[in-house]
Amino acid sequence: MYEQIKLSYAFDALEPHIDTLTMETHYGKHHATYTKNLNEAAEKAGVADQPIEKLLEKPEQIPEEFRTAIRNNGGGFYNHNLYFETLSPNAAAAPEGKLLDKINATFDSLDDLKAELTKLAMGQFGSGWAWLSADWAGNLVISQSANQDNPISLGTELTPILTIDVWEHAYYLKYKNLRGDYVKALWNVIDWKKVEERYDAIVDP
Repeated sequence: MYEQIKLSYAFDALEPHIDTLTMETHYGKHHATYTKNLNEAAEKAGVADQPIEKLLEKPEQIPEEFRTAIRNNGGGFYNHNLYFETLSPNAAAAPEGKLLDKINATFDSLDDLKAELTKLAMGQFGSGWAWLSADWAGNLVISQSANQDNPISLGTELTPILTIDVWEHAYYLKYKNLRGDYVKALWNVIDWKKVEERYDAIVDP
């Protein structure tokens, strides 16, 4: 069974950057629905014992009639687990160690990386995501994707370590159509310590 990540903070803990009602709706309804639908589809398809990463990476193992449901709901499940995992009311403002070194080498500075990711998040037409991912050698790549796709389902052979959700349900209750205000505020609660842990798990498994 695929399980939603258990939040380490209360729904109101990310105020004022992310409001309580958005958290209740986003995690408690949208993410919960993706998780429920994924479990139902995976059970019917006989693939519920497979890690979600494997299902997204190799959809050919899924009976054809269930592939779309598992791609969409599995992507929603995976993407939201990562999104909520890397948020914190006590967020580390910057990474350290190997991740910070690689960020500086690749993007010149953390601020430059944040600017590039913000640009991708703002430039994603309609619903979607902006991503920071790493390959097996620790190289960093930024990208964007539509709907519930992610670097795994798009076949990039990259592992996401940070994501920005730009579906309207992630911000519309508080920020209305001002996506830029939401993305700017989100940086205040992105926990770079969590991102660093995900990166270290790739380069030092």
